[in-house]
Order: sequence, then C-alpha cells, then structure tokens
Amino acid sequence: MSDKTSNQQLMDLANRVTRSTVAVIDTVTGRGGFRGEELTTIGQLRDQCIALIQLVEQMQSESEG
Repeated sequence: MSDKTSNQQLMDLANRVTRSTVAVIDTVTGRGGFRGEELTTIGQLRDQCIALIQLVEQMQSESEG
C-alpha cells in the first residue's frame, strides 16, 4: 500500500471517528448524561475532535488543489 493511500485512509478514518465522537458527545450532553465534574474533559475532547476535523478537511482540500 502506498503512503498516499495510507494517508488517505488515515484521514478518512480520523474524519469519521471524530465526527462520530462529536455526535455522541452532543447527544449524551443533550440528554443530561454527564455530571458537572466531567464537563471540562468532555468539552476538551469535543474541541480536540473539532480541531482534527478541521485539520483533515484542510489537508484534503490541499491534496485536491
């Protein structure tokens, strides 16, 4: 498998995992599923996922252009 194929697979997987993680966090938060002391950690995880989504999208647009 070429590096380009591996990189694309990694970006695709990272994109799917992070989007799913954000969706789960948003759903559980909406249902009141986290205790107050957990919110900082959950918020940080969500922020990290959003940053990774943005990075993957940037890398994909650069590779297309």
